[in-house]
Amino acid sequence: MNNDPKIAEQLKSLPEAPGIYQFFDAAGKILYVGKAKNLKNRVSSYFSKQLFENGKTRLLVKNIAHISWIVVNNELEALLLENTLIKKHQPRFNVMLKDDKTYPWICIKKEPFPRIFPTRQIVKDGSEYYGPYASVKMMRTVLDLCKQLYPIRTCNLNLTPENISKKKFKVCLEYHIGNCKGPCEGRQLEQEYLEMVNDIRQILKGNIQDLIRYQKQQMQLYAANYEFEQAHIIKLRLEQLEKFKQKTTVVNPDIDQVDVFSAKEDGNSIYINYLRILSGSIVQSHTLELKKRMDETPAELLSLGIFELRNMFQSQSNEIIVPFLPESEIPGVTYIIPQRGEKKTLLDLSYRNLEYFIQDKIKQLSIKDPEAHNRRILEQMMKDLRMQELPVHIECFDNSNFQGAYAVSAMVCFKNARPSKKDYRHFNVKTVQGPNDFDTMKEVLYRRYSRLLNEGGDLPQLIVIDGGKGQLGAAIEVLDQLGLRGKITVIGIAKRLEEIYYPEDPLPLYLDKKSETLKVIQHLRNEAHRFGITHYRKRHQKALIRSELESIKGIGNKTAETLLKKFKSVKRIKVTPIEELAEVIGIQKAQLVWTYFHSEIPNLKNDI
Repeated sequence: MNNDPKIAEQLKSLPEAPGIYQFFDAAGKILYVGKAKNLKNRVSSYFSKQLFENGKTRLLVKNIAHISWIVVNNELEALLLENTLIKKHQPRFNVMLKDDKTYPWICIKKEPFPRIFPTRQIVKDGSEYYGPYASVKMMRTVLDLCKQLYPIRTCNLNLTPENISKKKFKVCLEYHIGNCKGPCEGRQLEQEYLEMVNDIRQILKGNIQDLIRYQKQQMQLYAANYEFEQAHIIKLRLEQLEKFKQKTTVVNPDIDQVDVFSAKEDGNSIYINYLRILSGSIVQSHTLELKKRMDETPAELLSLGIFELRNMFQSQSNEIIVPFLPESEIPGVTYIIPQRGEKKTLLDLSYRNLEYFIQDKIKQLSIKDPEAHNRRILEQMMKDLRMQELPVHIECFDNSNFQGAYAVSAMVCFKNARPSKKDYRHFNVKTVQGPNDFDTMKEVLYRRYSRLLNEGGDLPQLIVIDGGKGQLGAAIEVLDQLGLRGKITVIGIAKRLEEIYYPEDPLPLYLDKKSETLKVIQHLRNEAHRFGITHYRKRHQKALIRSELESIKGIGNKTAETLLKKFKSVKRIKVTPIEELAEVIGIQKAQLVWTYFHSEIPNLKNDI
């Protein structure tokens, strides 16, 4: 806590109005910038809490030496000012926000016969900029369509009326191959050129349907005036526009001017995907990652992401589709949380884009730095499973038997979230009779960890038991007996609903079905099951083979084991000459085995 009397005095003078607040340290450096509907309530809350969920909040409060605030008219103005100050000062404790200067835009240059080109630098000279485009491929696709439809110049000549009238320029190759109409020599009027630019402007805005409607009217007008060549050119243009529209339409074209946002928390970050919808088509898409610094709620971060992305893409949509309500309202804007229908389809599509972005980021991280990737997974597991240390070494146990017969147990080991197959172990159950999973678990865990303790082996940080409360209780009994309870985290995973059980906790933990923590635990459980079943089948098959040999009258368990040890399989025993069998188990027993598998009985007494 911060008991500075100066801070206490400042808290008393805080206004009960919307605005932003700034926390400064003793050196006058900004630590944190925040917004509030009510400045007095919000800022005072930092100093009235006795405990904070986030240690960073405690550290922030401890270092506050001065508070300043700015009152504004409403919450939206507070959000705007907060965003500006965060970008300007990059305070240590704020969510990380970065400017979008590196994203590409499409520029319509303010000049005679305007050029249209991609750029990453915005120059405030009256030119128009459309974007930014998160995908360069998408930007190139739009530009290529514009160039196919309209012969826009690509040169950088200064085509003023004076320069054209003085005949300073000559047409280039672009004119001769039909990609330009030669305005540099006055072969195209500026008004005609500007009409093409206006059509391109509609494409860049995403107003494809309006442009198609206008082009159809123009085609009919040319046809009515018997200008069939011009009508044919527009017909070809319409075909290209229709193809482009079909490729980009994802829902009903009547869904127009809508923004879609989805959000997902992952560790210390929240990812927010944005889709901009015009006439049922996605015209822009971008995923933003916000790094949490304090105890920001998902609703707070979604508000920040919505503001940042709408500002970035200059969206004026008055309808926003969201997965949950953000903290801040926007005047004149309606939030919709769809449960079904085409708007729910758009929200699901945004989620899919979000998942692809996260998966690609994880993939790239694992390629660049596998150790950092694994550590991130372990840190997430430690957080999700409420552990005190990283689960670098994990062991998982699974039992296999058939009606209590041939009972085996398998232990698989993961190190750094990856299988360590050299550390896998099988256990043939020795003391348990019948199908008793609880006693089997006790025997196996006791054998495993008593041996590790006696030999000074490395103990795991996490034990996963494939089963519910019963098997987990059996495991806890063993750890109590060995003095390991409290030193190793133990959880059970139930197969039906993938619940995670803790000792003495009546309610299970449900992890996100897509979380990496659950995926690692499922991988452990599946590996233990596979490894155990493989060993069980081998043992069962061997027992069946031995049973076939033991069914021969006069052949017991010891003789059957001797034969299998020597010849490996019943099939080989069947084709082995009786003389070789006699060398292993004697004449009399060899004759019994031979008699069982063959009709004739050779007399070996005279030969041996």
